[in-house]
Amino acid sequence: MKEKGRSVIAQNRKARHDYTIIDTYEAGVVLMGTEVKSLRLGRASLVDAFATVDDGEVWLRALHIAEYALGTWTNHEPRRTRKLLLHKGEIERLIGKIREGGLTLVPLSLYFSDGKVKCELALAKGKRTYDKRTDLAKRDADREIQRAYGRAAKGRARELRR
Repeated sequence: MKEKGRSVIAQNRKARHDYTIIDTYEAGVVLMGTEVKSLRLGRASLVDAFATVDDGEVWLRALHIAEYALGTWTNHEPRRTRKLLLHKGEIERLIGKIREGGLTLVPLSLYFSDGKVKCELALAKGKRTYDKRTDLAKRDADREIQRAYGRAAKGRARELRR
């Protein structure tokens, strides 16, 4: 029976904090058998991972997929460079935007989509420290506003019951 839907293996939560996401792409990942088995167990980390474009091909570097415990001599190297599968037009667009300046390719998440391993890749620009602080302050302010609305709504609900 074929798998349906999407199940997340690993996410890079820090990427959204450290980078401003401009555009996202879905890319297939070229893997070995033991890597897929290890991913099915959820044993991956995107912490230091990044992508590069070399000779018209996109490569995912520093992605850690733990060795498969039941693997033999066929086991994979945990931090090897893996090829990403994108359409030629997408790759050319990425090359143009990266050369434009200041942009990088960051993997946001790794997931199974209908049984195949996919990587959500983001074209991103690095944030400065003051940008990060501004974002945190804005998020805190929004949270406080939502709490105030919630308290006001509860107060109105009590008034209506009386």
